[in-house]
Amino acid sequence: MTYIHPTAIIDESVKLGDDVEIGPYVVIKHDTVIGSGTKIDAHCIIGPWVTIGNRCEIYGGCSIGAPPQDVRYKGERSFVIIGDNNILREFVTIHRASGKDKATIIGDNNFLMAYSHIAHNCKLGNGITMANSSNLAGYVEVYDRAVIGGVVGVHQFVRIGKLAMVGACSKVVQDVLPFSLVDGHPAKAYGINVVGLRRAGYSPEIRSILQKAFKIFYFSHPGRMKSIITLEELEPIPEIKEMIEFIKDSRRGIVKAAREALQWDVQTFLENM
Repeated sequence: MTYIHPTAIIDESVKLGDDVEIGPYVVIKHDTVIGSGTKIDAHCIIGPWVTIGNRCEIYGGCSIGAPPQDVRYKGERSFVIIGDNNILREFVTIHRASGKDKATIIGDNNFLMAYSHIAHNCKLGNGITMANSSNLAGYVEVYDRAVIGGVVGVHQFVRIGKLAMVGACSKVVQDVLPFSLVDGHPAKAYGINVVGLRRAGYSPEIRSILQKAFKIFYFSHPGRMKSIITLEELEPIPEIKEMIEFIKDSRRGIVKAAREALQWDVQTFLENM
């Protein structure tokens, strides 16, 4: 059965699914939808124009659907859309989009730890982990199963690729290649995310191909297009195709390689391709 604490304030336009639990002093504003089995802890403020999916867990003090922190925003209707099975720990903030009928979108099965922030017009895929106090600026896109460490700052319009790992306290101002590991201030690439790939069930053969692709992109050619041509000669597995499309679509450029990664013997690598 749905449970609503008597101190909660819920607009009459709000739609609640089955078995929803709403804790003390929660405020849910107009035109908001809460999916079945979702639990909302004390002192959360949600809405307006927010949709939250099924079986989400929203801990105390979260703010979902506040206006965007964008000087161009003029009060127009915009949305937050959140999928199923997401965990939002204490004091997570998610802002509505800037622009009429635009949306900030979060997929399914994501884990947003305490004090993490999702700004306007961001788009998150599925299975993402954001650690404590990590912050995404406007229009950031995070692909499936990426991991963002604590106290990370991500510049607006940056993309973080699938299964990438961003180390704690990093400053990310360019796109992070899928399956890669980056760290630092500003963030630099150190190699592929071996641990993440292994945990995700990728075979040693695929990990080896991705390692080769990483080295081709960073060490084989000075230009992006020449690197893409060489990448297209690798085994045509979906992961390589995804990496190539990600590189082609980059507007801010790709995070550069760290000095430690550049210690790779380029000539030896080229001779053994």
